[in-house]
Amino acid sequence: MAELTTLARPYARAAFESAREDAQLDAWAKALAVAAAVSAEPKVKQLLAAPGLTAAQKSAAFADVCGAELSDKFKNFVSVLAENKRLALLPYIQTLFSDLKAQLEKTINVEVTTAFEIDAAVKQQLVDALTKKLDRKVSLEAQIDQSLIGGAIIRAGDTVIDGSVKGRLAKLADAMNS
Repeated sequence: MAELTTLARPYARAAFESAREDAQLDAWAKALAVAAAVSAEPKVKQLLAAPGLTAAQKSAAFADVCGAELSDKFKNFVSVLAENKRLALLPYIQTLFSDLKAQLEKTINVEVTTAFEIDAAVKQQLVDALTKKLDRKVSLEAQIDQSLIGGAIIRAGDTVIDGSVKGRLAKLADAMNS
């Protein structure tokens, strides 16, 4: 996966710079989300891997599947990807583009996994604390995993804070076994 991300990075940066220059970050983000979803479909994967089709045919077929969601500039981007045999990288390009967009807008998506439902007041306190700590606008997504027993696991980008009872028990078991 690291290799595919490395291959996708220059395309994501080029798309990001083009979208930023044209003040079309949101439109490109939506188009990349659609294109990434379409490229992940099994039948589309087969089409893109077909050796008998030219790059122009693949990009035209891909644009047809995506429909009116794609601007002319985005279709040119898809065409370049097809010429370089990189259409399969669209999900990675979309992820990297979203990361670049979030950095520019100083936003971050945070995932909180708890053993039980947390109320709105606690969510707001968590958002406020993380906004202050991370110096970014926080978008919080809460999930429930009853196997945690208690506490929470917070994922913000590359940062993971494991304050769950399950995590603490695992650390205790490791300490006792060493």
